[in-house]
Amino acid sequence: MKLLAGILGALIVLIQYPLWLGKGGWLRAWDADRKIAAQRESNERLVQRNAAVAADVHDLKQGIDAIEERARYELGMVRGDEVFFQFVEPEKKDSP
Repeated sequence: MKLLAGILGALIVLIQYPLWLGKGGWLRAWDADRKIAAQRESNERLVQRNAAVAADVHDLKQGIDAIEERARYELGMVRGDEVFFQFVEPEKKDSP
């Protein structure tokens, strides 16, 4: 009777092995789900970035306000009727 119980126990363990550790088992399915979730998060960030870039391109194509803003902040340009003032703080001299 003990031998039969041992054989049945071994068979149950052998049947469970592919379920947990085999190809297509629970552990691999869990790992695949985790990777899919991470890829979805990455895709969502990229979709948001692409939407922001598309909106920026649309603004640049449609109006001069976006172009003017970029010229002012990135290139330091001013209009013809404006006066540009630049304040420079004096350098601190280290005393010996």
